[in-house]
Amino acid sequence: MAFFSAQVLDPSDPADDAPLERLRADPVIEFIDHREEQLENLRRLRPPADPELLAEPWRWAHFPWRRAVVAVLGPRGFRAVRLDRNRNLITTEEQARLGALRIGVAGLSVGHIIAHTLAAQGLCGELRLADFDRMELSNLNRVPATVLDLGLNKAEVAARRIAELDPYLPVHVMDAGLTAETVDEFLEGLDIVVEECDSLDIKAILRESARRRRIPVLMATSERGLVDVERFDLDPQRPILHGLLGELDIALLPGMSSREKVPHMLRHLDAQRLSPRTAASAVEIDRSVSTWPQLAGDVILGASAIAEAVRRIGLGEELRSGRTRIDVGRAMDRLDEPEMASDRLPSPPEYADPVLPGVSGVVAAAAMRAPSGGNVQAWHIEANSDVVTIRIAPEHSSAMDLGFRGSAVALGAAVFNAKVAAASQHVLGSVSLEERSGDVPLQATLRLGDAGDPELAELYPPMLARETNRRLGTPRPIPTDTTDLLHTVAEREGARLHLVTERDDIASAATILASADRIRYLTPRLHADMVSELRWPGDQCPDTGIDVRSLELDPGDLAVLDILKRPDVMAALAQWDAGTALGDDTRRRVSSSSALAVISVSGDTLTDYARGGCAVEAVWITAQLRGLAVQPISPVFLYARDVDDFGELSGPFAGELEKLQSEFGQLARLPATACIALVLRFSVSAAPSVRSRRSLGRVRLP
Repeated sequence: MAFFSAQVLDPSDPADDAPLERLRADPVIEFIDHREEQLENLRRLRPPADPELLAEPWRWAHFPWRRAVVAVLGPRGFRAVRLDRNRNLITTEEQARLGALRIGVAGLSVGHIIAHTLAAQGLCGELRLADFDRMELSNLNRVPATVLDLGLNKAEVAARRIAELDPYLPVHVMDAGLTAETVDEFLEGLDIVVEECDSLDIKAILRESARRRRIPVLMATSERGLVDVERFDLDPQRPILHGLLGELDIALLPGMSSREKVPHMLRHLDAQRLSPRTAASAVEIDRSVSTWPQLAGDVILGASAIAEAVRRIGLGEELRSGRTRIDVGRAMDRLDEPEMASDRLPSPPEYADPVLPGVSGVVAAAAMRAPSGGNVQAWHIEANSDVVTIRIAPEHSSAMDLGFRGSAVALGAAVFNAKVAAASQHVLGSVSLEERSGDVPLQATLRLGDAGDPELAELYPPMLARETNRRLGTPRPIPTDTTDLLHTVAEREGARLHLVTERDDIASAATILASADRIRYLTPRLHADMVSELRWPGDQCPDTGIDVRSLELDPGDLAVLDILKRPDVMAALAQWDAGTALGDDTRRRVSSSSALAVISVSGDTLTDYARGGCAVEAVWITAQLRGLAVQPISPVFLYARDVDDFGELSGPFAGELEKLQSEFGQLARLPATACIALVLRFSVSAAPSVRSRRSLGRVRLP
């Protein structure tokens, strides 16, 4: 067995000085040096290469058959750059595991492309090639060689091409091919063997020996994408070739003629499923055709299938013994018209807030207009002639709604709206909040009276016009009289307002909130909740949740949303500890803000959070009345109060969430005892595209 690869010379090694001098002195040897381009490729890697890798000494690779010497990066840098585009289809850690595999390929007509594909994808650390045959002109219909290779051993031609792809990859060549006497030598130390021989007896002998050594055998044919997997490593008792040769005595195979072997080959290839042209060609072997016909496209398809099988075996992923067909022809027969996609979602129909009968109906309808996390409307509202009750509905809660604190904020906002409506109707009465256990964690009761409140009553029209505006907007400074008024409004409801207005602070807040959003995407339960809140045109439940048109996304971002809502994609990003781009939308929106308004309360009971909800709604209505666009921001950590809460939100990211919450509190200059009710983003922008709809199913009238 001959070792076949480029001669790699190290200019920093004195032992390589003499060979390099001889090569330089030879006038027919060309030196090719693109080190700077390769090094620049290495510098551009993401994440950046470590200094040790950048400092790795370069090498000269001598290709005698090319009469050329090529400058290449050192082995680690070369592999890092060459295989960089494999990520994240193959991760760096997976690439290292696969790079330790020793793979043998027997039969280098079909096997040439397979061996080259395995090397190109970095699926092996050593290749062993076996073929006795020489390259002929008739092989060039499927073997990616050239007329310059005619007459050379097929295994040597493949080895040369692989060496030019990766001069560091060891390739061993058995140019005498496989016989009963050399099979064991070929298999020694291999992890996987790919069998692509023409000879049925060698197919059988190779498998018998591989089975004894518990080496898996893979094979791809060019017949309708047939792929065979024999996991002798997992099941060393299974019959070779899936038992399709029956009771045939393998010792008889070498003495059979090609025509005598055809029936056995047909059994192996499942004659009933052969393509008509292949089946007809089988009848003509040794008559009008000399052997089985093969096409380059089918051979390439087989190489792709074998590469996937090798990847799975090398990484310990599921791959059982058996066979399958990857039939491109049949797939082409089943072409379908793709669904027509529009660059823009259809405009929403005109929507008017529901009108409920009676004075208590007016108050209940106003309560319905309150904001809630994800527009889930986590309440039940009951309106009688003299009283309106609003109860938290636990069944409509979400993973972020720890201890029903978010629901309590939403209930508080609904209470504020109810008071505004009652004042406008001159039926304002007393309001009470009652915390309970069991099915109703918190209930608000508004008794209708005969009082009025001119200031509250004036807010009735702007309360009905209150809306979420997710447009980017313009970060214009907010007038002092407006900020003073917003502080007063919050304090009037028993809360405090903390405004973040400095550009550097807003940028820092954008980073914190983007990081929190990344965690929301990467935590399965939080991600599922978020996706369940989105409503697309035609959805059956448009009266709750967030209409995707209200996200104010351009067509490109809408297309990305189709990816971001997939749990399998999020699972992959979490596994790689990646996904920093998941917070980009939040980062952009927060960065475009005039200010961030953080509304907090001093206690942590549900009643306290409800009081904070009243303040949130009052601040929101007032800010919009003063010309500001308002969007609520709900970071994952918003309602977490202790270590258990962070763990419940996201076990893998609990520590990071706690750190983000602390950093945000310091940035907003919150007192240690403060509990955030909600964060609002203020900016200046055009009106939103869509208003949130409201579910009448959450209201009961007498």
